[in-house]
Amino acid sequence: MKIHSLFFLSLLLIISHVVNASAPRDPYEFFFEQNLGDLTEELETAKDEGKKGVFIFFEMDECPFCHRMKQTILNQVEIQQLFKKNFHSIALDIEGDLEIVDFEGNETTQKEFSSKNRVRATPVMAFYDLEGKQVVRYTGAASSSEEFEWLAEYFLKGVYKMKDKNGRIIRFGKYKRLKKKQKTIN
Repeated sequence: MKIHSLFFLSLLLIISHVVNASAPRDPYEFFFEQNLGDLTEELETAKDEGKKGVFIFFEMDECPFCHRMKQTILNQVEIQQLFKKNFHSIALDIEGDLEIVDFEGNETTQKEFSSKNRVRATPVMAFYDLEGKQVVRYTGAASSSEEFEWLAEYFLKGVYKMKDKNGRIIRFGKYKRLKKKQKTIN
């Protein structure tokens, strides 16, 4: 009877661990970095931590697509781990009046920085290299965690710099089609 009880308790602990390991987690706690609004400092932190770049999620409070991203994708443990490993991730309110310092060291507000980056609709997801240059931009919500992973991969593998057989830069839309095609073949 004692062995049966120990076995049952062990099984419950294992199941509890598995369920908690994949349970959604708050993106503001586990995905985005706490920051003080100085993007030059955030860039230095990214370099010091060996990250590949800075990821900025431009959002608005009333944006249903931003909320969907946070509730269905940015709250996923696997996504959080991928981004924590590779990026210094920040959320910016495009209507925010909080003062920040941009990547060039200029004082501005979140709203002005967003406008300077031509952010009008949200969400906009932008990847900046370690020099503070925006190199990948995606407007709108990703349709799935998989698509969002492909977007990160597009940056991490440097696909945004590659050209197709016609000499044109490979855009994310084309990369996504290739990934889908590859997936159906496998």
